[in-house]
Amino acid sequence: MKLLILDRDGVINEDSDAYIKSLAEWHPLPGAIEAIAQLSKAGWTVAVATNQSGIARGYYDLATLHAMHSRLRELVAGEGGEVGVIEYCPHGPDHGCECRKPGPGMLKAIARYYDVPLEGVWFVGDSPSDLEAARAVDCQAVLVKTGKGQRTLAKGLPADVLVFDDLAAVAATLIHTH
Repeated sequence: MKLLILDRDGVINEDSDAYIKSLAEWHPLPGAIEAIAQLSKAGWTVAVATNQSGIARGYYDLATLHAMHSRLRELVAGEGGEVGVIEYCPHGPDHGCECRKPGPGMLKAIARYYDVPLEGVWFVGDSPSDLEAARAVDCQAVLVKTGKGQRTLAKGLPADVLVFDDLAAVAATLIHTH
């Protein structure tokens, strides 16, 4: 199985320091929907692991989150692809859960869902917590420069982190080399 795991905000859709609180605020990044569809059509299973502490903070509810994910699935399906399992952490940063990145809980849940090892699986994110979660379970940490990616890059990265301009560039590389 060719598995790719993506962070959501800043990788698939625009991010906001004020949180994405409604379906109206959820806007895909240019090329992201097409990239997921292309990966799917090329035999990749594209899963998502996303921190959603806005739920714990009371900014939006689970129905709103599910509406955003339904919209993501609809858009990708419209391009002929599909989105795999979507894991999310609804907890706040002080909750002490295993699922919230930089903890690897969501990545482990995706591995259990598909019954595959995580070693070498690419996890694409835009923040230090994404990279830490990837490294904790031997995933290949991949940074995109969208979302918080430029800020993350400016802080310096471990040598083994792969860096791409955006999700479309990741997709192009995976489709043409794997």
